[in-house]
Amino acid sequence: MFALACYSSGAQLDNKIILGTIDSIDSKILHEKRTVWIYVPNSAQTDIYAKAKYPVVYLLDGDAHFYSVVGMIQQLSTVNGNMICPEMIVVGIPNTDRTRDLTPTHMDVHPMTNDSNFVKTSGGGEAFTSFMEKELMPYIDTAYPTLPYRVLIGHSFGGLMVMNTLINHKDLFNAYIAIDPSMWWDKKSLLAKAGKTLAQQDYTGKTLFLGIANTMNPGMDTVKVKMDTSLATEHIRSILELNTLIQKNKKDSLAYDYKYYSTDSHGSVPLIATYDALHSLFKFYDFTFTMDDYTNFSQKTIAKVEDHFKEVSKHFGFAFPVPESMINQLGGIAMSQKKMEEAEYLLKLNVSNYPTSVNVYDSLGDFYVAKGEKDKAVEAYRKALSIKEWADTRRKLNEILK
Repeated sequence: MFALACYSSGAQLDNKIILGTIDSIDSKILHEKRTVWIYVPNSAQTDIYAKAKYPVVYLLDGDAHFYSVVGMIQQLSTVNGNMICPEMIVVGIPNTDRTRDLTPTHMDVHPMTNDSNFVKTSGGGEAFTSFMEKELMPYIDTAYPTLPYRVLIGHSFGGLMVMNTLINHKDLFNAYIAIDPSMWWDKKSLLAKAGKTLAQQDYTGKTLFLGIANTMNPGMDTVKVKMDTSLATEHIRSILELNTLIQKNKKDSLAYDYKYYSTDSHGSVPLIATYDALHSLFKFYDFTFTMDDYTNFSQKTIAKVEDHFKEVSKHFGFAFPVPESMINQLGGIAMSQKKMEEAEYLLKLNVSNYPTSVNVYDSLGDFYVAKGEKDKAVEAYRKALSIKEWADTRRKLNEILK
């Protein structure tokens, strides 16, 4: 009865599933053209729903992790009884010179390989951060439907840059996900600064998730490895030290969570750590419908939904109304149970929240048809068509007028 949107995993064009687009920006800071991989939620692709805006995930090593992160966000944000995180735009940043961009300081020789060529361009992290802040973010906010809530995700050197950004440029992002970060870099110089900075700065509204992989030698555990002094374990020792520093020195203003993955290596940990991080960062957003909510739909169910999104708005720091498609779904449930008063309330709430949507007026028209109030249905359908011509709405209007 209702024009419920059923979106595929990506836009379909010429028998291909398109997950995103490749955009680019000419960087005066980095003196090069940088490509970015962009995913915009499928709900933004339809013409019958209101134009929504979305939080933005900035993904370092974007060419390596774009597909998995987009897939997770699609799955975890679906309106199907349980929403773990909101729909979000993903900006994947592929590398041109990874060692240059993702290291905050310069090293002459790599301590584990004694290779000077590998690190000769290192230390460009501050310039890369400036590129994100002054060029990339303003462009994304202009070209795409963004909300002022940003997440930064990085693994390995990318995780090092996540921590550098949190410590030295904390206001650039709202949430930080550092996955097995290379805190050993440059004799742990960033690690040496972390404890003092975390203790002094105000991190109100900031969230950090730290993922730690098992990179220890066989027979070691997280207690024994702390007493080891070999280069082979310096990577995990530096991350465990970071975890201790954060817990000891951070103010209560920083929302912090971490997890050690005993069965995952440095290479396998990004997938599971990102999944857990999204759960952790968006605890305030996580919402589940119980079976009783469905089977005994009432004003109590509606109040539960509205109260939840009032709290979500507080956490985001701006108004975040109940998603249009979610209200549509609830309206359908109310209709199926003959709860006409509740259905009308919900559909009119959608009209109030999303007055530029064809869908909300089309659905309201369907409701009035079901009630036998044809004059109101005609008014609702005409309002929908005044926003945009839509074949299905036109057909339903013509049937009534006949």
